[in-house]
Amino acid sequence: MDTVFGFVGKDFALVATDCGVAYSIMRFSDTEDKIMAVDDNKLFAMGGEIGDRLNFGEYIQKNIHLYTFRTGIKLNVREAANYTRSELAYAIRNGPYQVNLLIGGFDEEGPSLYWLDYLGTLQKLTRGAHGYGAYFVSGLLDNWFKPDLTLDEGIELVKKCINEVQTRFLMSQKNFVVKIVTKDGIRVI
Repeated sequence: MDTVFGFVGKDFALVATDCGVAYSIMRFSDTEDKIMAVDDNKLFAMGGEIGDRLNFGEYIQKNIHLYTFRTGIKLNVREAANYTRSELAYAIRNGPYQVNLLIGGFDEEGPSLYWLDYLGTLQKLTRGAHGYGAYFVSGLLDNWFKPDLTLDEGIELVKKCINEVQTRFLMSQKNFVVKIVTKDGIRVI
């Protein structure tokens, strides 16, 4: 019952998730941060079962750090997205993770957003969403997104998307966390 969405603006990438953790008919928490900072310029916004989400996210994060430590080379956003896709695709035949991701980041090529599902399908997008909330926010993202979106316009778009999910979605998703990544790093909005 996750809601994960994001988009890129003129000089930033933004991702947002709901904060709810539920299983079957029980709600466990409304304060879970489902956005992981991989390093100082990459964010993983994840949806899926809590165990798979935490296990896979930490596995990728630690392996990216290990690669940087061993080689002294920091992966850009595209390279990190492709590494993540290969690990998720490999896991399909060994021990699948039920995790969907939006990978947002900022590097020498500017802001970027990658959509990755649990089957290992990877696509670079300007806007995207996962989970049940995607049914509600996709139309808003299509109508209000523009390539040269400013940060203030992006924040207004996020407010519209969150309001739409909270108004129309059957499940109560009270809290959301929104993070942006710019050339200056990551911050929470």
